[in-house]
Amino acid sequence: MNPHLAPVEVPDPAALPAVQRLCDLTAPYTTGPETDALFAAAMAETNSWHAERSPFFRSLLADPPEAPAPTVGARTRTPLLHATFFKRHEVLSVPREEVFLHLTSSGTTGQKSQMFFDRWTIRAAQRMVARIFDHYGWITPDRPVNYLLYSYEPAPDVRLGTSFTDNYLCDFAPARHVTHALRHTGSGHAFDVHGCIAALRRYADDGLPVRILGFPAFLHFTLERMRATGIPPLRLPEGSLVVLGGGWKGHADRQIGKADFYDQVTEQLGIPGERIRDTYGSVEHCVPYVECAHHRLHVPVWSRAAVRDTRTLQPLPYGARGYLHLVSPYITSVPAQSVVMGDLASLHPGEECGCPLATPWFTIHGRAGVSRNRSCAVAAAELLKGMS
Repeated sequence: MNPHLAPVEVPDPAALPAVQRLCDLTAPYTTGPETDALFAAAMAETNSWHAERSPFFRSLLADPPEAPAPTVGARTRTPLLHATFFKRHEVLSVPREEVFLHLTSSGTTGQKSQMFFDRWTIRAAQRMVARIFDHYGWITPDRPVNYLLYSYEPAPDVRLGTSFTDNYLCDFAPARHVTHALRHTGSGHAFDVHGCIAALRRYADDGLPVRILGFPAFLHFTLERMRATGIPPLRLPEGSLVVLGGGWKGHADRQIGKADFYDQVTEQLGIPGERIRDTYGSVEHCVPYVECAHHRLHVPVWSRAAVRDTRTLQPLPYGARGYLHLVSPYITSVPAQSVVMGDLASLHPGEECGCPLATPWFTIHGRAGVSRNRSCAVAAAELLKGMS
């Protein structure tokens, strides 16, 4: 068994039995009345957990109830916290000495979300990722691969969530070789496009599958540079996989449509479309959302999603665009079990996808408004300036 699929125990089994049972569900896209009831019970437990330990969250529960979202649960309390709250405030529900991991959401300047994880919270989130990778057959302990990571090269002072996540994903298949696109220079990071091209050419001849992880803008820029310099298309070995995350924030002017981008990857690297997947997640909400083979971001069993009006925060029906609202009871370290993201999204019923998964799925339509806050992707995108 992959170690990230191993059992992990909640901080207090007597106080959080439903949270334990929910997070122990092994099938990531299970649906039905039983799982809905378990989710509601788990949310009640985690709300009580945070209310007992966080005066701030206790005051939120004392406010008039927010309009419930039917896709979350008609009687499930979800006090609304915007993700930007965590850029300005540190609110813990565990003693600081129980903080196991501290991650941030942005680059070297600007406002950063400061998120703190106890051992249960980060291990539970990692197990969710592992179960989704296992669902798609992407855990291959006996088959080594080469990695090209379009994320930050680790360094002792780098706490960025994207760097942590992408390096964690390397645990699902043993690494023969790893190349980081954003190299640590000692005073920051620099995008090494020539190193990426050299790695892809070397990996194409190596015979092992290649896993490309990280920011899509950097992969697109690499392919554009290959084309501009006359490098012919490559054919990466069978079993290669592209798992993207972080969006095109900060480089919307260079973004191309998803279908066109996937076609570009297939044309220049030989990776079929069903082996190219985008993801969604954040340091404020670590539940993984991974595209299905039809490229829809389905909601896993451990969370629920809603869309809320950008003016009134009222829940919106399927198909309408508004703030993405994500809910999960897994987190015990910080009262971030109900987070309104800064992304505009629309939510859709599972049957509108056409794939075998029955859970709802959402589409991201971009950021809401203009902000000075810089996510990891925004900070990384700034490294592209002046390179074209």
